[in-house]
Amino acid sequence: MKPSLLYRFVRAIFRQYTFLFYRRFKVLGKENIPTDGAVLFSPNHQNSLVDPLLVGTTGSESVHSLTRSDVFDGPLKGILKQMQTLPVYRIRDGYDQLKRNQTTFEKCYALLGEKKHLMMFSEGGHHEEYFLQRLSKGSSRLAMEAQKRYPEIPVYLQAVGLNFGHHTQALLDCTIVYGNAFSLQPFLDDYLKEPSKTLNAIRLRLEGEMKACLWLPEKDEFYFERKEKINRKTTSMGFYALKEKLEKEYQSLPRKTPETLLQKALIAFFALPNLPVHLVIYRIQGLFKDAAFHGMVHYLGKLIFFPLWWCFGALIGFFVAPEMGFAFLIVCIGSAYLNQKMINFSL
Repeated sequence: MKPSLLYRFVRAIFRQYTFLFYRRFKVLGKENIPTDGAVLFSPNHQNSLVDPLLVGTTGSESVHSLTRSDVFDGPLKGILKQMQTLPVYRIRDGYDQLKRNQTTFEKCYALLGEKKHLMMFSEGGHHEEYFLQRLSKGSSRLAMEAQKRYPEIPVYLQAVGLNFGHHTQALLDCTIVYGNAFSLQPFLDDYLKEPSKTLNAIRLRLEGEMKACLWLPEKDEFYFERKEKINRKTTSMGFYALKEKLEKEYQSLPRKTPETLLQKALIAFFALPNLPVHLVIYRIQGLFKDAAFHGMVHYLGKLIFFPLWWCFGALIGFFVAPEMGFAFLIVCIGSAYLNQKMINFSL
């Protein structure tokens, strides 16, 4: 069964938009994605809604994803279904609700049994740090249960690493790394005998593969010093070069450029033509106390509110004189670009 028309339309829009939003958007290791069986993508989760969008538009033509159940309570339920998302219920949703997860998991097993592609965040929750959080056994258990039901079909766990030059700002670098996938068929006999021990071994294997896909996978005593070296100057080195530098000789990498009074003045000046949009995005961002959602606000806000403002202003200008409409577009688009470049100068 093909994805819905809405899914294909949204995927096409975000696929193109992502290359505009980031300065450099690179996808590495797509050749590692298996083609002979079912695949469960396991990305790290640093940027709320942006993460599934990036994996969904680069990993496969059709990806079903698991997401928190509370987003299904509103009017978006029908749209989310069209977008191939399935609800996962947590303890905070109520203990009785946890029983409904079995229905979701049965759908997942069936999808994997049809060699479909599924996405699940193994960290269990989002955050705003570069290092990999301890993985839960959820994705390992889900994939292993599917393998148990369909032993003749290889079910793969696919490690994915999302690496952001900055979690919120545009026109910086983003690299997605599809690491080594491994089949769960060799684990099946052990799983039938010792399920808990086997799941732990799978989790540790997946954790290792995911860490290989990240610039800065560990939180050690030098983590925050290394984190400061991930900036607009260093991310242009390329994923593997920067990863090696951060691991072996991070002291030699350049730091971020300190923000100056002139830079602050230019940021404010270039914000003026698009001030209504900046205020709307700032207001929406303030509604989310969890900073991991701020990247989503910037990512979607720039896609939606800037074009709406430009179209609105240009139409009014065209009614007065065509050249006014063109002038409005040029000034607003140019100032939006320069405003973002000034912001990024110290990132």
